[in-house]
Amino acid sequence: MTELRVESLSYEGRLREIDLVARPGETVGLVGPNGSGKTTLLRCVYGTLTATSGRALLDGDDLHALGPRARARRVATVPQDSAAEFELTVRELVALGRSPHKRFWEGDTGQDRARADRALARVGIQDLADRPYPGLSGGERQRALVARALVQDPALLVLDEPTNHLDIRYQLEILSLVRHLGTTNLLALHDLTLAGAYCDRLYVLKDGRVVAEGPPAEVLTPALLATVYGVEAEVIAHPRTGTPLVVYLASPAAEHNLSAM
Repeated sequence: MTELRVESLSYEGRLREIDLVARPGETVGLVGPNGSGKTTLLRCVYGTLTATSGRALLDGDDLHALGPRARARRVATVPQDSAAEFELTVRELVALGRSPHKRFWEGDTGQDRARADRALARVGIQDLADRPYPGLSGGERQRALVARALVQDPALLVLDEPTNHLDIRYQLEILSLVRHLGTTNLLALHDLTLAGAYCDRLYVLKDGRVVAEGPPAEVLTPALLATVYGVEAEVIAHPRTGTPLVVYLASPAAEHNLSAM
């Protein structure tokens, strides 16, 4: 199984000396306010950005030294926003996940198509296999990209807001699927309650730095939420699972502004 280790990684003033470990089979979440550096860190890990200093290691191998094709055999990515200009069917798009494992002139085989169909079934859109990808809704596109990542057979799965555009049923299903794949997972999430329920450990970012790290129940505290997010909140244990539930309290300033309108 695979371990990701980020060591002293910085990027153009937007990330500052980030240290992070995702142990074999762990699901590790990045949380923090907008602009804290979550997406930038993910992009440095999966290779669309090159760190100014520091490095990201996968089982001891420098990910940037691997090259795009070798890296894609081991790391699959689900980006936050998906362009919809691909003139492909959903099945064809998902089957592209096999590309790093084939020679560039090789087309899709029956086995590739079968893999794609199984992945589509796992994310609940098998009935959309022959639809044009650009015609899908935002949530359907997101699930298709998760299916493409599954077909890639990665050791490390990197996801940037994988629940974007999804209704609550599919948010829960996608995060549960990711957690039980057996891969090592690194994902950015805005929803702190979902992060607390589905991540083994959290790294909290603010202004490009890690300001807290640990199990969700230890990290998600009222004091941290006040410091990092500037909100007042209570954190209670879920009555059945024990995972932290974040309950936000109304801002007096916001209430005053609304009453004055």
